[in-house]
Amino acid sequence: MDLRISTADKLTILYRTGIKFFRGMVRRIFLKEVHGMLLVGKGVQISHGKHIRCGKNVKFEDYSEIHGLCSEGLNFGDYVTIGRGCMIRPSSYYGGDYGIGLTIGESSSIGPYGYVGCSGKITIGKNVMFGPKCSLFAENHVFSNTELSIKSQGVKQKGITVEDDCWIGSNVTILDGVTIGKGSVIGAGTLVTKDIPAGSVVVDMRNKKIRDRR
Repeated sequence: MDLRISTADKLTILYRTGIKFFRGMVRRIFLKEVHGMLLVGKGVQISHGKHIRCGKNVKFEDYSEIHGLCSEGLNFGDYVTIGRGCMIRPSSYYGGDYGIGLTIGESSSIGPYGYVGCSGKITIGKNVMFGPKCSLFAENHVFSNTELSIKSQGVKQKGITVEDDCWIGSNVTILDGVTIGKGSVIGAGTLVTKDIPAGSVVVDMRNKKIRDRR
């Protein structure tokens, strides 16, 4: 069986990339900064673009949702990819909850159907890979007063940091206040509720450190 990429395949890739390039040319004029090529898939929703900064060759794949309303903006480094159907939401659509924002470093990617709730500050380093359907929640509701509704007590926002060169498997959930150390691997389906030391491999729902990568 011939596994080589055919000329027809190459032309199809070129055509699809060209369409994304032209969409990016239109969308870039509504963003705060774009330092290079911007590729935008079909059905992408971008709002409050004057809070969004992009480096070179940033890709927003089909049906992703990039909501820019926040105090520190959304900052995408060079060669960042935001996967199909991914949602980035620092605040509500109507401005009631004004979040802080997101910084994601060079050559990092968020997989398809991810959710990035960056109402608290989320910082993602370089060369970080998120698998499909990962969720990050950078806030927690206050609920200590039983005489008041939970909704009326507001939220706390400690923020989330994922350091350089991490691999985050599919369906991982990362909660507010967590730092994942450089070079760590988080297995699929893990709920991360506390800090992970650099170079760790974590594979279960209780943050159990199975071994050190080294």
